[in-house]
Parts: sequence; structure tokens; C-alpha cells
Amino acid sequence: MVSKSYSNLLELASGELPSLGRMSRRLPRIMTVAGVISDIDDDPSESVCSDPSSSSVHRDRIIIVANQLPIRVHRKSDNNKGWIFSWDENSLLLQLKDGLGDDDTEVIYVGCLKEEIHPNEQDEVSQILLETFKCVPTFLPPDLFSRYYHGFCKQQLWPLFHYMLPLSPDLGGRFNRSLWQAYVSVNKIFADRIMEVINPEDDFVWVHDYHLMVLPTFLRKRFNRVKLGFFLHSPFPSSEIYKTLPIREELLRALLNSDLIGFHTFDYARHFLSCCSRMLGLTYESKRGYIGLEYYGRTVSIKILPVGIHMGQLQSVLSQPETEAKVAELIKQFSDKGRTMLLGVDDMDIFKGISLKLLAMEQLLLQHPECQGKVVLVQIANPARGRGKDVKEVQAETYATVKRINETFGKPGYDPVILISEPLKFYERVAYYVVAECCLVTAVRDGMNLIPYEYIISREGNEKLDNVLGLEPPIQKKSMLVVSEFIGCSPSLSGAIRVNPWNIDAVADAMECALRMAEPEKQLRHEKHYRYVSTHDVGYWARSFLQDLERTCRDHLRQRCWGIGFGLGFRVVALDPNFKKLLMENIVSAYKRTTTRAILLDYDGTLMPQGSIDKTPTSKCIDILNSLCRDKNNMVFIVSARSRKKLAEWFSPCEKLGIAAEHGYFLRLQRDEEWETCVPVVDCSWKQIAEPVMRLYTETTDGSTIEDKETALVWSYEDADPDFGSCQAKELLDHLESVLANEPVTVKSGQNIVEVKPQGVSKGLVAKRLLSTMQDKGMTPDFVLCIGDDRSDEDMFEVIISSMEGPSIAPKAEVFACTVGRKPSKAKYYLDDTVEIVRLMQGLALVSDQTIPT
Repeated sequence: MVSKSYSNLLELASGELPSLGRMSRRLPRIMTVAGVISDIDDDPSESVCSDPSSSSVHRDRIIIVANQLPIRVHRKSDNNKGWIFSWDENSLLLQLKDGLGDDDTEVIYVGCLKEEIHPNEQDEVSQILLETFKCVPTFLPPDLFSRYYHGFCKQQLWPLFHYMLPLSPDLGGRFNRSLWQAYVSVNKIFADRIMEVINPEDDFVWVHDYHLMVLPTFLRKRFNRVKLGFFLHSPFPSSEIYKTLPIREELLRALLNSDLIGFHTFDYARHFLSCCSRMLGLTYESKRGYIGLEYYGRTVSIKILPVGIHMGQLQSVLSQPETEAKVAELIKQFSDKGRTMLLGVDDMDIFKGISLKLLAMEQLLLQHPECQGKVVLVQIANPARGRGKDVKEVQAETYATVKRINETFGKPGYDPVILISEPLKFYERVAYYVVAECCLVTAVRDGMNLIPYEYIISREGNEKLDNVLGLEPPIQKKSMLVVSEFIGCSPSLSGAIRVNPWNIDAVADAMECALRMAEPEKQLRHEKHYRYVSTHDVGYWARSFLQDLERTCRDHLRQRCWGIGFGLGFRVVALDPNFKKLLMENIVSAYKRTTTRAILLDYDGTLMPQGSIDKTPTSKCIDILNSLCRDKNNMVFIVSARSRKKLAEWFSPCEKLGIAAEHGYFLRLQRDEEWETCVPVVDCSWKQIAEPVMRLYTETTDGSTIEDKETALVWSYEDADPDFGSCQAKELLDHLESVLANEPVTVKSGQNIVEVKPQGVSKGLVAKRLLSTMQDKGMTPDFVLCIGDDRSDEDMFEVIISSMEGPSIAPKAEVFACTVGRKPSKAKYYLDDTVEIVRLMQGLALVSDQTIPT
């Protein structure tokens, strides 16, 4: 299959067809420095900006990427030569494809096989799987796979994502740099395989789960506009847990190279967003029901939707004769002997809480002797997916607990706990669902556990099973669920009895409650659950995710994109086509050509970095401003939110510098002139209302402060906890708007602040005043430079851009409205940081110094 991937930007630019010999079949070199891949991926020139015009009309295609392909593999019995492949119908990835139910959508799978394939057979196997199943296998050397999967994934990521810290070597794996390098290398191999089949202009790529969390970086690096979704099937831990991970920022930044990131529950998404806020300083907002993170000009959307089950597959199994026979067998074993079955179905691992469930069963039999001989807990223990000491400990504890309970409460012909540890066929498991009166899912931490969903659909059954069960019309189906609060499906099952699995007494009480609950109540709960599960199946989940991915990627072709950063720090900057970087040579050239110039500069975050503790201007800054002010062709203004007293003190060496204080309420054209006001003098009696409110929030928000200016009050939470500070700021904003509703003031939020100031005061007023003053003096500017970094500076940008068509700015004037950082703005230009701004101003000052007579 020939890909339209481009391996070299120069080939694309020249219009030549790229060489297919460079298709990415190479394995990555092992990292020599932690977190840096010593391969071509450290060269930003390899990053491809897709050409919108090269797109062609064709079938929609989705590339689904996961650790394992939905394929079963068996050796041929004759002479052990060759392989037999078949679909794994229990794989979520295959169910996802069936759920889409769209013949116009082509699905290609990329992943590993469950069996090791000898290198001599790999090409043949690849050809068979691609032609027959549209699967692209990723072959990993056994040692690399072991270090990647059993090492980093299962011993480090998986325990941490389930809230298990490696406080000692026995509790999860301590971070191991070589295992992390193996993880990154495997993700790179996956990326190489995807690049062999992807059409980057048209294909959607959907990556699944924590095994491939850095894959988005490799794909985004090669194709800047790749349409990329990621879904995490495990929990995402709180920031307090996650931030213990040594490579925490690398994983976050890698995930943010996706366009859409999916989670099962709001809790998991909230934890991810909190980590982005605390570790990367990113904020999110919700627009029309969609949550989005702004990341270097790209909007990364967040999707919250639990996965569902494959209704068709389950209903098909319910209709099989084998299922009916097994149900009949179980009825004889339990119901005909007057015994009620409670059912647990879990993997044999440390987070499924099997031992806690068994202890709750023991407590139930102790507290309710009448249940002895009548209630049976059937615990189906699936083999663990990982391996290690913890799995063996869980198995030993489980067997010992079952033995103790059966010896204590058992009777001839009655065991209160039946442990099934050998693998069951799916129809056998479904038969247990059909007969069980209550299903218990008491994991201490789990992602999306689909057992409750399968149980609900199985209990709905069908007409043949109703006959086997001896149900007579009118038939009212019923089911009962006891579920842990800590599993992904818990929020969607509002009719279940939710429990804290660590509270043995509470779980035992929930089991007893489920047994004695009135039949009509059970029926209502079942009906509610069935309605949800049957409408929110795997197809609904897949379609909803892909619709959101398509919506998120809609603006890809409209934006200008390019990559910055090396290794796993790579990210793509996406900007509006009209938003450009302000280049030194362009502005210096315009500066030299013009004769009447207006320069407006914000201070904090523009000339002075936001993070500086000492905000006093440097001697270098003062010298630059003085050089600009000495040029008789210039009118220079500092426009700040700070008080006039502080600004006058700081800039006292600048004789001809204009200063606008408190967002332009106070203004003076030169040091020796009197301060003026841009609006009529206001009554500040409102402060008596606002200050006590701010003081209340300051007392309850550690790290927050109040700044009392002449005409304004500012509440700052720069040094507070970012999440709590932001939450308190929203509350304070609402509170102040309420109590000051009848006062002539506006309440606004800014960067880590909430400010109350007189109505009508804005930095835009300063821009208007400066332009009109210059016009009155016959100095209509033919050069305007305005630089600022936050929301308050947008008012200046708006005034300057709108004035370009009016008399206050000369026709064909050179106008530069410039923001700090690449972000949505009314400005047409940007500079990356204060260092670039100071360098730019220094360049202009040098031009002025050369033209001023000595």
C-alpha cells in the first residue's frame, strides 16, 4: 500500500514525489540522554506541514492503534509451519469497528500480535494480515517487549495510574530509566508502522491506552496536521499522585500533541486538567459543552464518555444453545436447591478487590446466619494480565480466604464460596450472569469495568432463556448491582448500590440489602440500567468520539502550523494565517523610513517578565527608553495597571517618557507635567463595599493579596494554589459583581487577579488620547508600535487597528500591534517573550541613537 506520507519537507516544497526508499522501517536508536531520541526525530526539518490542496476525495479511513491487534494467532498443526489467524471477537477494537456500522469507513489496525513471530516469517505474516484483515503488525524483539510491557507499562505506569506509589521496592516498580527508554523506543516503532500506511491529509488516527502515551509526539512531529485522537482506558490519577512520576511533563506534553483526549469519567479528566494546570501552567475552558485546552495555538479537546458493550455480540451469545444448556445446568446447581447466587467476575490482580469481597461475604454469613446454606458467592477469577510477586500474593490470599470461609460455614453439599480460576468460555460466563441474583464489582481502583453492563443485558435475556428460567408472562426483568465507587462505570449506574470496597461492613450490608430488596424496586433499577446500557453501547461511544475528533480537526487546514522543540518536548504551533512573528529587520526598516512615531508599551509581562520578584526596571531598560524618548520623532508611553506613584518612582530617570497608570485613568505626557485623568474624577466610596469582600477571600485563600490603588482594588492569587486560587477567583468575581451592581465600576478577571476599577477606564483610552494629542500637534503618526501581553492590552490593539482607516493615523502608516506569546489576539503580530521584546526595543533605540546629532 503506497502512502502519501512525506519524509522530507524539501521534497514536498519542490513538488517532487518523495522517495519511497525512506519509508520508516528503521528501528530507533537507543536514547543516549534521558528523554532524547538520537534519531532523525530530533530534526525539526523532518516535520511535515500538510498541503491542503493535495487532499483528494475518497473513503473515510480510520487507523486504530493499540498495544494488541484484535487477532487470534495459532500455529498450524502440520509440521509447525505457518500460522492460522482469526478475529478476536472479544476485543474492544473489533467491537468498535462493528459498532460504527458504516461500510463507507475503512478501518486499519496497528498493533502487536499475542505470539512471537520469527523474523524470517514477519514479511509473510505482515502481507497476510494486511490483505486479509487490514491489520499492520508491529514486531518487537522479545527483550524489548518485556521491558516495555511487563517492565514500564505493568510495573510502573499501571500501578501509579491505580494510585499505588512505589514507597518501597515491594509496592510497584521504582522508576527505571532503561525501562522508560524501552517504552519510548516501542512507541517510535509503532509510529514507523503507522507512517507506512497513513495518508496524513485524510486519515484519522485513534490511539488507545497508556501503552502508547508518547506516540502522539512522534506522529505530530512527522505530520503537523495529523488528525489524532487518544483514549485512556485506565484511571488517570490525581495530581498529587501523578506528579511523583519523574517523566510527568514528557507524558503530558505527548498527550497534548493529540487533537482529542478521551476519558471514561469526569474525575479522570479533571485530574488530567489539574496536572496540566499545575505542571504546565495551562488553563482550560468550556465552550458550548465542549472542554478545550489552548496549547500553543491549538485547541486540544477533552472527551468524557464511558465505553459501552457490543449489544449484538452479547445478544447473539444469549441465543446460543450452549448458553441455554449452561443456564439449565446452573439452575439445577443453585435455584433448584433453594440457593441464591451472588456473582463476582474479576481479573486476578491487586486492584480488583477480590479478597475484600470475600471478607464481606464472610461478614454477611456471620451477621446473618439465616443466609448460611442459602447464599452462594461464585467468584470467577480471570488470569492476571501482568505477572510478578503481587499477582502471586493475591492468588495465595484468595485461595486461603476461600478455604477458611468454606471450612467455617460450609456443610455437606454446600460451599458458600465457589472459586472458578480456570478460564471460562464467554457463553459460560454469560450463563452465570443470567442466573445470578446480584453482581458484585468491588475493585479498589479500576478504569472502565464492563462486567456490570454485560450482567444487565444478560439479565434482560430473551424468550428462550425465560422458558429455561421458568418465568411466566407478564415478565418483569430484574437485576441488582453492588459496585465500587472507584470504577469507571459507577457514575453511569445510578440505580446500583455504591460502596467503598475498603469498608467490609458496608459491603456486607449492601449484599444483604440487595438480597432482601423488594421485587418492584429491583425491576425499576434494572429497567433504568437497561435503558442506559442498551443505548450507550460501543457503537455509540465510537461514533461520538470520532464525531468530536472530526469537529476538533475542522480548522486544521485553515491554520498555519510548524513544529518547535526537540525530542519529547516537541509541539506544534498553530496560528491564524494572518498572525505573524514581528521580525527585527521588518520593524527596523519601517522605523527608519518613518518620521512621526507613536510607541505604547505595557510593563508587567512585556518589558518585565511576569515571574520576576523584583519588578523594578533595569538600567538597560531605562537606557533603551531614554534613547527612544530623545528622538524628537518619537512619542513613547508606558501603559500599565500599576499605581502612578510606583511608576513615577521607577521611571523618574526618563524625562520625556509618557506614563499611563491604573489602566489609563491617570496620564502624563512627560515627567515634569501634571497628571491628568482620562475620565471624570470618580467617587471611590465603592471601596468600602469591595474591600471587606476581598479581605474575606484573602483570609480563606493562602497566598493571595490585595493591592489598594487610588482608583482600583486588585485581588491577586499569583502565589496561591492554582486550582484553589482560580476557583476562589470565580467566586469572588460573582460576589463582587453582585454587591457592586449599582456602583459605577467594572469587575474583571485577569492573569491571576480579580480587579475592580471605574467604568470606562481601559488602556484603549490611552491609545485614543495619544493619537488625538499627536494629531492636534500636527504630528499624525506614520509609525505605530503597540506591545502588550494580557487581556487588558487587547483594548489598545483594537483602538490602533480601528484607527488605521481614520484621520488619527497617516495613510499607509506602518502599524504593529504585537502580543507576547502565540495565542489568540486582536494583534497581528507576536513576540515569544520579554527577552525578544527588549532585544527589539534595543534595536530601535540603536537606530535613534545613530540619527540623533551628538
